[in-house]
Amino acid sequence: MKNKQFAVIGLGRFGKSVAQTLASLGYEVLVIDSNEHEIQSIAHEVTHAIQVDARDEEALKALGIRNFDVVIVAIGDDIQANILVTVLLKEIGVKYVIAKAKDNMHGKVLEKIGADKVIYPEKDMGMRLAYHLVTPNILDFIELSSEYNIIEVATPSSFVGKSLEQLSLRSKYGVSIIAIKKKDAIIADPEAASVIESGDILVFLGRKNAMTFIPQEKEEPDANK
Repeated sequence: MKNKQFAVIGLGRFGKSVAQTLASLGYEVLVIDSNEHEIQSIAHEVTHAIQVDARDEEALKALGIRNFDVVIVAIGDDIQANILVTVLLKEIGVKYVIAKAKDNMHGKVLEKIGADKVIYPEKDMGMRLAYHLVTPNILDFIELSSEYNIIEVATPSSFVGKSLEQLSLRSKYGVSIIAIKKKDAIIADPEAASVIESGDILVFLGRKNAMTFIPQEKEEPDANK
């Protein structure tokens, strides 16, 4: 096991996915939920699975919650419980609290009460889907701020065989390729002379409205039709 310890409160789809992934990566993970069935369903996958009402301050203290490096509040539908648990965790002295928000107003409240990081899983998934629908060769993206994104793109055919200098993406569109993923290596901060090959994955950094330059690939006709 690795040294960093995580606790996940709330075992909806999001909370369970976070806990399972952290545990699979070798970290110590405590999960907390009031639902016995949910606790039993994941108990064999994580370090500790405890059935308790996370709104009970004394119960949280008894679990030593303040000793965990990161606590993720993944309570979904019950916004009141989500906010109350976040407040309790900060009052108890948890070093770093990540809280799940349903919308922007909920997120603002979580920030005001001291959440160290607020995440919007539904919003992020919606944005990923929208980007993919508009430009299918976009594989993933990270929203850095309200203005900037990092986007991972399957190399468009029109880029193949060209160097970064020839493409001149920064001067033309205000975006930069910050990494090139090849089959057996990752080139970070590639040089202007770097040539893009078929099958490469390109990682772009740029303003949101600049990412529309990415060419859409034409779908090959289905020979069976």
